[in-house]
Amino acid sequence: MERDVVLTVNGLKKIEDELEQLKTVRRKEVAERIKQAIAFGDISENSEYDEAKNEQAQVEERILKLESMLKKARVIDEDEISLDVVSVGATTVVKDLEFDEVVEYTIVGSAEADPYELKISNESPVGRTLLGKKVGDIVEVQIPDGITKYEILEIKR
Repeated sequence: MERDVVLTVNGLKKIEDELEQLKTVRRKEVAERIKQAIAFGDISENSEYDEAKNEQAQVEERILKLESMLKKARVIDEDEISLDVVSVGATTVVKDLEFDEVVEYTIVGSAEADPYELKISNESPVGRTLLGKKVGDIVEVQIPDGITKYEILEIKR
């Protein structure tokens, strides 16, 4: 059974923009590179041709992946995000009780996760543990280094 791809409105837009860029710009650029490489003559020993064909395959593979994600997309409407409990699309402010640090995580679907932007997947250990919890709850999360404890300080959109 195929799972839905859970996306926020911003995540959906990002995928649609990337797909549009690949279809309208990148495809043409790669096709032009292939055409130029063919113009050099013998393609059996033409590294430019081989590189361009490999890039073309990668672009087409990414297009198929993005189209598949969009077909299975379930978009979380910001108005649907509960502020009573942690849910996908919600930004959750937590206090790391071990390091006495406050961190703000946005829970997103796995297709949208980006740890550098503190967007964590609903399928990750932290994301999965936070889901359904309320402000004031203290949760223990199994992480690679052991167990860490967070206190949920705030849930916001």
